Amino acid sequence: MFAKFYGLRGEPFLLTPDPSFYFESKVHSEAMAHLNYGLNRGEGFIVITGDIGAGKTTIVKRLLASIDQRKISAAHVVTTLVSGSDLIRLVAAAFGLKDLPADKSAVLLRLQSFFETSHRDRRRLLLLVDEAQNLTEGALEELRMLSNFQIDNAAPFQSFLIGQPQFRVILASPNLEQLRQRIIAAYHLGPMSREECGEYLLHRLRHVGWEQDPFFASTAVDAVFEHSGGVPRRINTLCNRLMLLGFLDELHRFERIDVERVAEDLARENGYAASPAPAAETTAPENRNVAARIAGLEDRVAVHEESLRRAAAALHGVLDVVAEEKSKGNG
Repeated sequence: MFAKFYGLRGEPFLLTPDPSFYFESKVHSEAMAHLNYGLNRGEGFIVITGDIGAGKTTIVKRLLASIDQRKISAAHVVTTLVSGSDLIRLVAAAFGLKDLPADKSAVLLRLQSFFETSHRDRRRLLLLVDEAQNLTEGALEELRMLSNFQIDNAAPFQSFLIGQPQFRVILASPNLEQLRQRIIAAYHLGPMSREECGEYLLHRLRHVGWEQDPFFASTAVDAVFEHSGGVPRRINTLCNRLMLLGFLDELHRFERIDVERVAEDLARENGYAASPAPAAETTAPENRNVAARIAGLEDRVAVHEESLRRAAAALHGVLDVVAEEKSKGNG
């Protein structure tokens, strides 16, 4: 809609994670460094945590796109609201094992055989577990037990656990001491700085062919940072709506007042007062709950947005076929 108005190749602030838009802020660079360190070690657990919308999924996708798939086979598990036994089955299925037996011990034997075959083929195995904060202690213990497998004194696979900040509380449980001893690196993905927020905006705009239209005044960037707290998905939500406002009102320059207007509209829609997002280190529990509810709504918007994009693509395909048929008829 507004992309054509501004002469862009696409929309720069979609909520759906897209590794092609990856922006290497300081925190994202450090998170990637921890993941790559884990890959080089080839054993144990790497833990990455971050607030909702901080960019954890984008980092995971970026990592998967960068690995040599001839040497490393990666499995990605997202659905984590399951028991320990079901998680084992999910892991096996994620690695491509089919026709899994009902018995847990039989599934473990299948996994062990798969580990041994991969080791003989000199192919390492990487398990990425997203939304790790939903894992029970029992499920985490099952993952630890899997890490006990060794072939020729080497670990056949390693696990990266990616979750929201509360996952660190879960890991602190006295019952998970043995798992903590296997964590070789951990990193918390915090928000971007004001300077990085401005660079992030320009990065995403340039990715779709932006040529200074619309222009973001420095006061507008200040307001975007204040209302988003430097969290990428919140920035995208705010700027996506800002671009829509610009299209509707035919704006080619954004000022603070425009960002404030959009922030107030979003706050009213979500039932909250518009106010600058507090820094991650000083956020009160009640404000974190509010932020989580907002981010949850943003997640739902992202799902609907993707559905609409697919429906629109399908509709365009039908229209193209109809147009082609008409053309043939006229010919």
